[in-house]
Amino acid sequence: MAYDPGALTASLAAAVGNDRALMDELREAFLASAARQHDLMGRSRCDANWVIAASRLKSVAASFNAVGMVGLADEALDGAPGDPVVLRKIGEALDAFSKQ
Repeated sequence: MAYDPGALTASLAAAVGNDRALMDELREAFLASAARQHDLMGRSRCDANWVIAASRLKSVAASFNAVGMVGLADEALDGAPGDPVVLRKIGEALDAFSKQ
């Protein structure tokens, strides 16, 4: 799945216009929330915790129109809880978003 950090920037720009400070603040909020859910997924010790964190990740990503991240959250929800491959993919996507 391709990650498009530019889509996040476009969504933020559409929401806040040219207010660069607000755009940066919203980007940081997205990254912090998504990273928190990724961390919770990595530390989950039961299926329910995995599902809750993946669902929250999906909601956060959808709120910011981060379609690639929504797809990864869906992959996590459809797959086996604790799947290290999907955790790695989410981590890579977060890295890509943070470098944008």
